[in-house]
Amino acid sequence: MSESAHGTVHHVELWVPNLQRAIDSWGWLLEALGYSAFQSWDGGRSWRLGPTYVVIEQSPALTADQHDRCRPGLNHLAFHVSTTAAVEELTAGAAQHGWRSMFPERHPHAGGEQHYAAYLENEDGFEVELVASGWRDSDGPP
Repeated sequence: MSESAHGTVHHVELWVPNLQRAIDSWGWLLEALGYSAFQSWDGGRSWRLGPTYVVIEQSPALTADQHDRCRPGLNHLAFHVSTTAAVEELTAGAAQHGWRSMFPERHPHAGGEQHYAAYLENEDGFEVELVASGWRDSDGPP
């Protein structure tokens, strides 16, 4: 492991109720963010960017129809996005790939005036936050 990778996330694995639906939404988003297809098997897929990869796998033990981000566990994943224009481009294309804007009336400052981001939720209840890098130097939680 290189020193520059020390402490970075190695991978994130998300268990989903419907693999194809997740591939359609997560695959589009991850590839739009610069990730490349990495692995593929009967029950899942992964995408990689640098030393980090994201795994989408169909859960073998479904106990709910949808992810509930308000329960203990994963609330959301936040991704750096290079510019405010890139945030807007991703937001505009999201609906065609199974994502909806969570706070359209407060976009792009739903996290506060010092924070430029899009908050998206997919059909399975997973949330992502797309944060414009360098926007007023505020990277804290909303």
